[in-house]
Amino acid sequence: MSLVLGIETSCDETAASVVADGRRILSNVVASQVAVHAPYGGVVPELASREHLRAIVPVVREALAEAQKTYQSVDALAVTQGPGLAGALLVGISYAKALAFALDKPLIAVNHLEGHIHAVLLEERQKGNRELSFPVLALVVSGGHTHLYLAEQKGASWAYENIGHTRDDAAGEAFDKVAKLLGLGYPGGPVIDKLSAHGDPQAVKFPLSQMKHADRNEKEKPSGRPRFDFSYSGIKTSVLRYVETHSMRAKVEARRRALAGIAKPKIEDYLAHCDRETLDLVASFQRAIVEDLVSKTLTAARACDAATLLVTGGVAANHELRQRFEQEAAQDGLPVYFPSRRLSTDNAAMIAAAAYPKFLAGDFAAMDFSAEAGLRLK
Repeated sequence: MSLVLGIETSCDETAASVVADGRRILSNVVASQVAVHAPYGGVVPELASREHLRAIVPVVREALAEAQKTYQSVDALAVTQGPGLAGALLVGISYAKALAFALDKPLIAVNHLEGHIHAVLLEERQKGNRELSFPVLALVVSGGHTHLYLAEQKGASWAYENIGHTRDDAAGEAFDKVAKLLGLGYPGGPVIDKLSAHGDPQAVKFPLSQMKHADRNEKEKPSGRPRFDFSYSGIKTSVLRYVETHSMRAKVEARRRALAGIAKPKIEDYLAHCDRETLDLVASFQRAIVEDLVSKTLTAARACDAATLLVTGGVAANHELRQRFEQEAAQDGLPVYFPSRRLSTDNAAMIAAAAYPKFLAGDFAAMDFSAEAGLRLK
């Protein structure tokens, strides 16, 4: 049995996990910083780094204790190299380097996006589903990322080709910013997901973004495949304009003050401070985001003859997104897999799972590697 200790500090969760043979989770500990960043309506990078410094040692100790393992019993350490917040990444990397040096264990650098993809693969292996049909198309959709990858397994290793990404805001970022705009607090995704069930998703018409030109910021050479890019800054602005033109500012500020006075608001608290117009706006916003993600992903799947679809990342926990993918992918005869909700958000089990093929291949990191905030997945 090969044990990998995974460490994840890319954004606002300090996480550690012990995974056996890339398929069995022995422990998975996550220290969330939501309460720290909630007053600001989003993640404050400097605060995130400081919280990681406080939490990293006790979180790793707890992960080892939960797995009933010692530092010496693990075979390798894995840590997120990027993408993410540079300061936050450096906390995890510095700690992992020191621990690997002290224990004389190999260290594996992992791309955070590959970790999200392997969160799905990890749980499918646990279910006994060890055979995937290729090509695999993976949608990674979270607060910081909206990417489409064609994934291929080459021996023990995996290779990825990006065929689409957001040109501006990530889908999860749009959820958080719209929630902040409407006085619903942070994080916004789970709140909007719950409130949408109480509104009319057809009440407000939001146009879907259409990419009519190549991404001028794309550094990679064109592969000849069509691109399937996303954009969510426009819909965020549309919500802002709706609030302004429908004189909703006073209601938003009243809601913000009321919810700020509740330590841990429940869905009943949100509903008590949301009128019909707000609920309809929230439901329509979510429907537009979901339709865009589902439509472009399935169009890409058809264009690339994908045999398997993976949907992962924090936004993959959204109920409507899961339902729409399951319904529409089934119409195409395309199997679609999601991680469980506990592995949808950032965690270290996915980092340890993504590191396991690299462990088998002996693909270890040199001690001079550093954080890469904009690290690409290839």
